[in-house]
Amino acid sequence: MTVITLLTDFGNADSYVAEMKGVLLSLAPQATLVDVAHLVPPGDIRAAQYLLARTWRRFPDGTVHLAVIDPGVGGARRALAAECERHRFVAPDNGLLSFLPGAARFVSLAIPADAAPTFHGRDVFAPAAARLANAEPLDALGAPVPDRHHSPLPTPRHDGVALMGEVIYVDRFGTLVSNIPGAQVEPGVRLRVDGTDVGALRRTYADVERGALAALIGSGGTVEIAVRDGSAARLLGVGVGAEVRA
Repeated sequence: MTVITLLTDFGNADSYVAEMKGVLLSLAPQATLVDVAHLVPPGDIRAAQYLLARTWRRFPDGTVHLAVIDPGVGGARRALAAECERHRFVAPDNGLLSFLPGAARFVSLAIPADAAPTFHGRDVFAPAAARLANAEPLDALGAPVPDRHHSPLPTPRHDGVALMGEVIYVDRFGTLVSNIPGAQVEPGVRLRVDGTDVGALRRTYADVERGALAALIGSGGTVEIAVRDGSAARLLGVGVGAEVRA
């Protein structure tokens, strides 16, 4: 039994996710389908990259990860399948898979003549994911790609005074997720977000009063800024790209 994860920006109001699942279960009926998320902001490749980067290693070897955030669907961008550390991936060549290490192998998927130019998720990516779930070798799906589109998420830097990072994701609670590894923050250092002092690192949300800001190390291992029982994004009026200093 193979696991296939799904990550899209298709939402839950339309039939798009169901149509992809129908293809997957028709071609790979033994597969277990797991939804990572379908409410990625439309066309937000960076958010999808963040979500897949933090989840894929949680799944067993042999898992196929199907990710479709594809604002360039039907255009010149390639369709990819990839293999890395006994996991397999199917996604558009738009930077979504930039988190994969250099040892990853990529191939280019052919676009069937009858594929709907506006729905490659169903007609190109889902069939490819099913083939991988059926244990077809990666090389059987297409020709090698040595020059995949590579646009990784930004990394923090030190300016000689402080560690400089930025918000790379905002979750549904309004928590600001930064790219600063928690292990790199010195004890007692006060963090600032877009110029606002949010204090030193706390252990968890309960360490502050209701409605107060809290800087903490989130479950993904990086510094996050939250509001207990509230939204840090709304309180501070900032989002992705906001400067974080530690």
